[in-house]
Amino acid sequence: MGDPRWGPPQLRPGRALAHTTGASGSGSPHRSDGRSPQTPRGARRSGPDGRLGTTPPVPGRPTHLLLRLGLPLVLFALITWQVVADGPLIRADERLSRALVHPDRFSELLADLGNTQVALPVLALALVLAALRGRAAGTRRWWLPPAAAAVLMALVPALVVPVKLWTDRPGTPAVPPATGYFPSGHTATAVVAYGAAVLLLLPLFRSAAVRRCLVAAGAVLVLGVSLGLVRRGYHWPLDVVASWCLFGTLLYGLGLLLARRRTG
Repeated sequence: MGDPRWGPPQLRPGRALAHTTGASGSGSPHRSDGRSPQTPRGARRSGPDGRLGTTPPVPGRPTHLLLRLGLPLVLFALITWQVVADGPLIRADERLSRALVHPDRFSELLADLGNTQVALPVLALALVLAALRGRAAGTRRWWLPPAAAAVLMALVPALVVPVKLWTDRPGTPAVPPATGYFPSGHTATAVVAYGAAVLLLLPLFRSAAVRRCLVAAGAVLVLGVSLGLVRRGYHWPLDVVASWCLFGTLLYGLGLLLARRRTG
């Protein structure tokens, strides 16, 4: 046995030093032989600020935003192309319509909820309440949310009418012979009027349960109008879906604008 020596440990040649300054893996839990450890955390590279990060590109909100805005518009373009070209999707749409059409009083009442005489007063009430609440709270540019919702509502006829004239799609056998049924103006009115009303009224309530009920009520109204239009035979199913895609995207953009304003 050798004599014990008191003092700090001495470096011995030929020994691996995993945590010595200048050695492989110094300051990090890497292996002494320079290879990356087997754990996922150890294999991660540090970010610009020295903290553990991930190698770009990192999926995040821009990707999700592109999908949420882009996919409905792509679907709208596909449906519009099929309508103009009288493609195979239209044949399937006509078969589905024949299976769903069942005119009755209930379906007619549901479809009437998409009339401007019904939907616009609901939106107007939400505009007034949002404006009064913002002004009373002293919110900077309190007029912006109701003004943005009003502009979106004005875009409905500005977008629907030219597309109707261009596609010139005939109506279902349940309505008098005419053209210009694509996309559905009643569905567009319901999506924007009831959807924008929900977005404007949500900040007025703190209760999560009330907010969920408000969103559910808006969704039920839009779906009710859509069901009534198809069941009554006022529109082909794709007329309704196209309006969902186009004006649902615009409504989502309005929601992003209002959310950014509240958090900004």
